[in-house]
Amino acid sequence: MLRDEQLSILRDISQSVAFADDRHGKISELIADGYVMKDGDLFELTAKGVTAVQEHAASLGADDAEQASASSDRPI
Repeated sequence: MLRDEQLSILRDISQSVAFADDRHGKISELIADGYVMKDGDLFELTAKGVTAVQEHAASLGADDAEQASASSDRPI
């Protein structure tokens, strides 16, 4: 399972966000695990990386929907 920091890196890569050099060691781990590939000077998500980002976003959406449902059940 990916840690929050790793998911953050994957999201940044998917959105073409530049990041600090201190995160490059973490990217090496993601490359070794098959989530990211290097294309010249750029990093790209593999299919596995794209799936991880999408699943994380979906789980966040489900959590938000549950919280909204729970809050609408509370008496005012």
